[in-house]
Amino acid sequence: MKVRKLKIKTKSQKYSIFIGSNILMKLNTLINNNSIKFNKCLLIIDKKIPNKFILKIRKSLKHKKVYSYSITANEKNKSQKTTNNIINFLLKKNFSRQDCLIAIGGGITGDIAGFAASLFKRGMQFINIPTTLLSQVDSSIGGKTGVNTKYGKNLIGSFYQPSLVISDTAFLKSLPKREINCGYAEILKHSLIFNKNFFNFLNKNINYILNIKSPFLEKAIYESCKIKKIIVEKDEKEKNLRKILNFGHTFAHAYEATLGFSKKLNHGEAVLLGIISAIEFSHKKNLLRAKEYYLIKSHIKNSKLPYDLSKYFSYKDLNKILLFMIKDKKNYSSNINLVLLKKIGYPIINKEYKKNNLKFFLKKLLDN
Repeated sequence: MKVRKLKIKTKSQKYSIFIGSNILMKLNTLINNNSIKFNKCLLIIDKKIPNKFILKIRKSLKHKKVYSYSITANEKNKSQKTTNNIINFLLKKNFSRQDCLIAIGGGITGDIAGFAASLFKRGMQFINIPTTLLSQVDSSIGGKTGVNTKYGKNLIGSFYQPSLVISDTAFLKSLPKREINCGYAEILKHSLIFNKNFFNFLNKNINYILNIKSPFLEKAIYESCKIKKIIVEKDEKEKNLRKILNFGHTFAHAYEATLGFSKKLNHGEAVLLGIISAIEFSHKKNLLRAKEYYLIKSHIKNSKLPYDLSKYFSYKDLNKILLFMIKDKKNYSSNINLVLLKKIGYPIINKEYKKNNLKFFLKKLLDN
């Protein structure tokens, strides 16, 4: 199967994304072909990654001095403490700015590693090897890094573009079905905010994609990455257009934080609930027409993806959800800033609503 390539060009960095199956063995070649030079590297590895993949990476980097640092990748460990531990390791081993930090894991691993890379000596080389569908289509692209605090998700971070992204779909075969569903949430989001033709492709081929069948899976990843590429290149620092990538996320981040970032609801599932919430709110505010509203709802329900908010929350959670929505970093006032949908491919940014307006809406949503 051919390797698909995308070239990202932002003001701060130019880098390539490679998408394909079993491309880890080409890691050293890809590094050299992209003019990335270093003597030693630190692998930041999610402990859940099967050892066979790590051995392939080490074999491909046999001419480099390779160190490893394993982390338990969860939202609670996505913290300043974990970042500081990585930086202390780099300092102890006398890494330089020209050396490289390589993330091997999902979005949490990439976010922590990218943040540490951005801070160490004001920036060292960073390669991202995303191992989940969610990270391959979302967090590995665009340069957002960061960690959580007790006040909310991703409130401390930086924009720091990688030097290279390698998305090997062989990793996905080792994932549980729940993780594939999570990644699909971001793929769906990209289609809803940017490209109805892509949504139609997903609507027709979702079962192939969720069952990681080629070439449907690779096409979905590629098209999803291409959408994010276009957006990030036009607005690297989220001043305007890039805000559309937050569709469903103000709700989603609040849902995760309300449950204490527990295993009951992971990020992708929260995004799916956030998308449902955003289209419901868009419809209630007469922004989204009924035909497309029901088309999206039908797509999610027929795919047997999580969509019922009442399975996770009750009335007693409302004030907590709203508290986290108010603290969301995208707000500019005491109101809650949302990205909503006019029709598939046409999002609306900077729509502000009062807390009580959202409270009434969420209460109704829990009743359904």
